[in-house]
Amino acid sequence: MFIENLIRRLKNNPDYKWESNYSAKDLLVITIGRAEQVIKGLWLKLFLKKSQGLVFVGSRVKIKHAYQISAGKNLILDDQVSINALSENGIIFGDHVSIARDSILFCTGIISQKGTGIIIGNRTGISARAYFAGQGGIFIGDDVIFGPNVQIFSENHNFSDLAISVKDQGVTKHAVFVGNNCWIGGGATILAGVNIGAGCIIAAGSVVTKSVPANSIVAGIPAKIIKSRGAI
Repeated sequence: MFIENLIRRLKNNPDYKWESNYSAKDLLVITIGRAEQVIKGLWLKLFLKKSQGLVFVGSRVKIKHAYQISAGKNLILDDQVSINALSENGIIFGDHVSIARDSILFCTGIISQKGTGIIIGNRTGISARAYFAGQGGIFIGDDVIFGPNVQIFSENHNFSDLAISVKDQGVTKHAVFVGNNCWIGGGATILAGVNIGAGCIIAAGSVVTKSVPANSIVAGIPAKIIKSRGAI
């Protein structure tokens, strides 16, 4: 099939294949939609810091400070994605990264405190309504999959002084690291300073407040290690 072969070439994956059958009408709608996204992407590429391949841009995508965005091959920004790359390091997307609809990625909260930035590795897929706050830095590895409604925070408000309102006590920034080959379940929240080792599974709805070693299965509020993948 032509479209399947085309995707196989774009992904540089000779083993890629569709596991379902599609009608001619299905394929026509998919092709037209992707073509429209490529046309919008060609316009966006003019403003990016660097881009190595195609960029697919959905409807009502909002990009601020595009000159601080570097994109690898075949970046997909689905409908209503919002990105603000203003930061020290900007936003770097690896190859074959997809950001699903209604997701928000930003790097600076208040203008007086410029943020660090966000790096997302190769073949990582971020599902709908993600909220990534990269003020203190977010670093995501290769082959990571995110369920919908995942939140990552890399900054905390200071609050120890009772005589001063919380909003006037400043913030503390701590980077978040997510290793290669992780699965972050839907609705999970990852807080500032957390380092998630490679190969971890974070259960849906978990609130991760502490770092976890590689190949851990984590669940709960606050999240705790319930098993190691090697022990299954």
